Amino acid sequence: MILKVKDLHQTFNQGTINEVQALRGVSFELAESEFVTVIGSNGAGKSTFFNAIAGAFTPTRGSITIDGQDVTTWPEHRRAQFLGRVFQNPLQGTAASMTIGENLTLAMVRNKRLGLGRTLGARRRRQLREYLEPIGLGLENRLDDRVALLSGGQRQAMTLVMASFSDPKLLLLDEHTSALDPETARQIIEMTDSIVGERQLATLMITHNMQQALDHGTRTMMLHKGQIVLDIGEADRQGMTVAGLVAKFAENRNEELTDDALLLGG
Repeated sequence: MILKVKDLHQTFNQGTINEVQALRGVSFELAESEFVTVIGSNGAGKSTFFNAIAGAFTPTRGSITIDGQDVTTWPEHRRAQFLGRVFQNPLQGTAASMTIGENLTLAMVRNKRLGLGRTLGARRRRQLREYLEPIGLGLENRLDDRVALLSGGQRQAMTLVMASFSDPKLLLLDEHTSALDPETARQIIEMTDSIVGERQLATLMITHNMQQALDHGTRTMMLHKGQIVLDIGEADRQGMTVAGLVAKFAENRNEELTDDALLLGG
């Protein structure tokens, strides 16, 4: 297994009137090359779950193992060797003042003892152009342009490429299409399918769009009030509709799903 999360609890502001139990005994496993879409209402614990995996905090209780290594107490920078992550905000994940080529090169040589100056030669530029050309955004011809000149969609595409360059053990996609217009979001999700499929990356993707969750990946997990309430494998997802998913939640929890953003794909 690439990822094992066991009995994960996270309580913020513990012992105060502002105490929040964000995760309540989450246990989860992710195999190599498995692509799991993660859904849940606002406040369900999705981002807390991702932040726990990434090392933004040490969980209140439980353990996290990545590629056989117990990383529960490891700081964020130490876990970065295992992870690639793309955030909701297209402005995160890239350095605006640096060029496209410089950003991509830094991602390519991450965790390697190579200086930036040694890696921007003709051979590296050729590699970058060959990698970028199939994406179809023309970035291969703009390696010397500053990232600040790119659109939000182009920056998100770049961040996705950068996150996958070093073949991470685990790719975390945190609502990475939700801030984009529908057409750009469609292009980015197609890129995601292509990159994840070609590189066989173990992937977790948070989405607020239930149809997107069913259409992509190999498995769908739903968080609710800090717990995993549904974990639907590939066979059971075949032919499942959003209405069917909502009904399954209601049957499982004996309550109605009321988050309009989740139900309407907003």
